[in-house]
Amino acid sequence: MQALQSSSSSLRASPLRTPSNRQSHQIITNARPSTRRRSFTISASASVSSAPKRETDPKKRVVITGMGLVSVFGNDVDAYYEKLLSGESGISLIDRFDASKFPTRFGGQIRGFSSEGYIDGKNERRLDDCLKYCIVAGKKALESANLGGDKLDTIDKKNAGVLVGTGMGGLTVFSDGVQALVEKGHRRISPFFIPYAITNMGSALLAIDLGLMGPNYSISTACATSNYCFYAAANHIRRGEADMMLAGGTEAAIIPIGLGGFVACRALSQRNDDPQTASRPWDKQRDGFVMGEGAGVLVMESLEHAMKRGAPIVAEYLGGAVNCDAHHMTDPRADGLGVSSCIESCLEDAGVSPEEVNYINAHATSTLAGDLAEINAIKKVFKSTSGIKINATKSMIGHCLGAAGGLEAIATVKAINTGWLHPSINQFNPEPAVDFDTVANEKKQHEVNVAISNSFGFGGHNSVVAFSAFKP
Repeated sequence: MQALQSSSSSLRASPLRTPSNRQSHQIITNARPSTRRRSFTISASASVSSAPKRETDPKKRVVITGMGLVSVFGNDVDAYYEKLLSGESGISLIDRFDASKFPTRFGGQIRGFSSEGYIDGKNERRLDDCLKYCIVAGKKALESANLGGDKLDTIDKKNAGVLVGTGMGGLTVFSDGVQALVEKGHRRISPFFIPYAITNMGSALLAIDLGLMGPNYSISTACATSNYCFYAAANHIRRGEADMMLAGGTEAAIIPIGLGGFVACRALSQRNDDPQTASRPWDKQRDGFVMGEGAGVLVMESLEHAMKRGAPIVAEYLGGAVNCDAHHMTDPRADGLGVSSCIESCLEDAGVSPEEVNYINAHATSTLAGDLAEINAIKKVFKSTSGIKINATKSMIGHCLGAAGGLEAIATVKAINTGWLHPSINQFNPEPAVDFDTVANEKKQHEVNVAISNSFGFGGHNSVVAFSAFKP
């Protein structure tokens, strides 16, 4: 559990909340034509006149200009989203190690991963997968932002930072170090044991590799990690402390000690006879979450910085919020109060009214308590659910822990760009309380007005971020 707790010193060193700017803003209903994004119109149910005022200062508006990932569906963002749209499950029996004695023997295990061209061979052999995923996803995000290779030298690197977190850190390196100590004594512990196990090293190595000298640290709030990082990174930009931030999460915990630990928590599905249907959010027969792994990283920039360099803007980050249930180590509040408060704070920070939101990428882990607690919270905020569609990325890729929010933010942005929502698969016998359109089993066309993405973690950590199409 200790590995999943928040790094309080990091949070104190960098206050996360920034007041919303309340300057006047006219909502523009027709976006500029672009081959990279879709324009949208505000739905009839939205009350434009009563909508809160959004940020207008180009120094404080935060846009997404690049996305990079490592996933069970590969390392290409478009291919990843195509797999999601097709409703394909990435869950399979684990073959990385002998899992035959575990009550859960499956997960969203990444196979065929290659860091060629992104990490040199000597370092590749030493690094924990958690660090490899971070570096590859970060560099791919920069490539998609037109900042790959020498192009990165065109920006002021003193004003560019990295904030990529992880819930578990370098778990393989840690496990191997403990095994070496027990079996062979302290002299056989690798000198890289501590550096490659600690949770801040992904951000550090990415910055060292790229020469980025701006704000650099990690946040570790279990499964809420990525959204915490997006929120903090955006606020560095809003406060003028950075022009650009690489932000997101990374995780590689599908190893014996990681699997065994979650088994001991009784958190995992045991549907070994049918792994691909095991992750079934909101279904009456759900029996726990399915472990996943990977990394998801966004390039976040001030609008001013992005426009000056002619960046490819794929979406706008409108705002976010973080808080705590203050209730239990692993169980959510049944009444959803912490989550509903977090959603409300996110909308306030974003300058968005509840009526403007028409898509939610849910946390939806496929646990008995968590799925309905989130639904209860959403209903507290959104009085009318008829225009809102909600889906569960974890139904296909599993729960990627600290990387979950990163991979789900990318899915959210792709939904905005394409006008298509991926399905929530394995919707066989839904809970009656879930009276939303969950995009059950088949993708749906849907013009996204404002989207929110939820992530919650052990310790009661709640986080919500809001995105929309970019409108000048």
